Amino acid sequence: MMTMDLTTSLILEPTKYPRTDPDIVYGKTKPFINKKGLKEYPKDYNPILEYWEQIQTGKTLVSKKVYQQYEEIVRWINENGYKEWFYSNSRANHVIEFAENFCCHSKGKQAGKKVVLELWEKAFLASVYGFIDIDGNRKHQRVVLIVGKKNGKSLLDSVMGLYGQFADNEGGPEIYAVATKKDQAKIVWLEAKRMVNKSPKLKKRARTLVSEIVTDFNDGVFKPLASDSDSLDGLNVHVVIMDEWHQWKNGRALYDIMADGITAREQPLIVMTSTAGTIREDIYDEIYEEAEIQFNNMKLGNEVDDRTLFFIYELDKKTEWRDANNWVKANPGLGTIKKLRALQDKAKRVAENLRLEKNFVCKEFNIRETSTEAWLTFEELNNINKFRLDRENKVLIKEIFNEEKQEVEIVTLPYPRYGIGGSDLSSTTDLTCGTVIFMVPGDETIYVMQMYWLPEDLLEQRIRGDKIPYDIWLKQGLLRTTPGNRVHYKYVVEWFLEVQNEYDIYIPWHGYDGWSAEYYVEEMRSHFGKEGMEPVIQGKKTLSGPMKSLGADLGKKRINYNNNPILKWCLSNTTIDVDKNDNIQPIKTSSQKRRIDGMASLLDAYVVLERHYEEYINII
Repeated sequence: MMTMDLTTSLILEPTKYPRTDPDIVYGKTKPFINKKGLKEYPKDYNPILEYWEQIQTGKTLVSKKVYQQYEEIVRWINENGYKEWFYSNSRANHVIEFAENFCCHSKGKQAGKKVVLELWEKAFLASVYGFIDIDGNRKHQRVVLIVGKKNGKSLLDSVMGLYGQFADNEGGPEIYAVATKKDQAKIVWLEAKRMVNKSPKLKKRARTLVSEIVTDFNDGVFKPLASDSDSLDGLNVHVVIMDEWHQWKNGRALYDIMADGITAREQPLIVMTSTAGTIREDIYDEIYEEAEIQFNNMKLGNEVDDRTLFFIYELDKKTEWRDANNWVKANPGLGTIKKLRALQDKAKRVAENLRLEKNFVCKEFNIRETSTEAWLTFEELNNINKFRLDRENKVLIKEIFNEEKQEVEIVTLPYPRYGIGGSDLSSTTDLTCGTVIFMVPGDETIYVMQMYWLPEDLLEQRIRGDKIPYDIWLKQGLLRTTPGNRVHYKYVVEWFLEVQNEYDIYIPWHGYDGWSAEYYVEEMRSHFGKEGMEPVIQGKKTLSGPMKSLGADLGKKRINYNNNPILKWCLSNTTIDVDKNDNIQPIKTSSQKRRIDGMASLLDAYVVLERHYEEYINII
């Protein structure tokens, strides 16, 4: 019955198939043949803006991450001179013209024919190569492209490697295609070698040897390298290509060696291309998580690594594969580079045998084969409404932003009398967070007060390592430090006493992780009563229902957390573990950068609120 339902729900024939097409010409984008007989683009040609227009107008559909990356890139173009960088049409078009004039397909029906890039490919290359400083050096030193298989990754890798060797105006360029295994490293390099052999003009200027491509005119070399190679140390890398790194096991060491090898160059480039994979907690997950942190920081207005570009073509939700109109999100070359009919046939087989689904969505749509999924969208968790407590006049002043009027409306409400506490105690590297939530009569809103702590000795390290503005939050009074290299929990107890004594909010119940330090619990009991301290078991049985309710309340903007940027960041970092019955719980990942402690503290308080809801409503 399940198979039948799924099969009938599949939309295999797209009603509006969004894609980029090299044969479609818009305005001045049409190239011309110059006096030398080479294809040339107009000087004002900008494929990024052209691609962005297609995205904005719905002519093509992209993932949320790709949308966000191009939104940022377009902002850089519009803010010409962003920091020390500006966009150069000529530099961007140069790599595109190199690809379409000198690079040839090596396989299939197109073998021997010159490459004609699709718009998404041109926009990608222009983004990587088009931003330069006043000295002409490239801004971007690393680019990550995650895209469904059979979308032409190897072609782009080969183009970028050969451009670095032949046309990047670099003396003695060293180009490497690397992988943990030699056979994998050779895939891109062999494609580049065949491309040279198919191109009369490239072949004339290069020697294609057994294990390297040599260009004598600039002392350049292009080699495949594996992690077991004897020649990894002491490299002076201009371009390194890392393909299919989702297959790498223990890949961090190889990545670090190659990343260290670029430091002597003025404008080096690390190219990382891959599909999703099944190897967890290795280099793929590390880079993907880095991308998520980057995108979250963009949303939150925090500092980002602007020398790295992330283009992650993927489905935004696992279930989107059932509608063919969504497939292009992970497969920008679908219908041209990648065959639509072949993917339709696979989708039919998966619908008839759901055991194939995991591998299918992983390889074709870049859904990582893991139970970890994003909890909330930024739109769901974001709430810019604020509040303040006027103890002198015994009122709560609520500030509600009216989007239609674009102004803040002030509402005065009764002062809160009772609150519910929650706490998430840290290790030495995590944040510690204390939470008090409360409600007032005649208002459905749940108000959130929080405080965060970090060890003083680790503050600078966390600012540099996480690229998160802890120093700014410290100045804003949202974060406190404690002496030494770990948080002393007495400071947490003192904050809850502050809330009670300075704001006159009594805390009859307090939820805490059952694994919390015993002396902390005893100290809290001595001040707030033994019966009020309630352990919250950290598992799906306890957390699933309240967490779903919390998510729904956040989405309805029922929870006013005073636009606290730390809690907003924690919420945006939160991922979940889902079981077969759709029960959920938050996951603390292994990354020290991805902190969810504020959300965990809020959830503990929320669990206790649900336990005592009727009683609480009666006393407020």
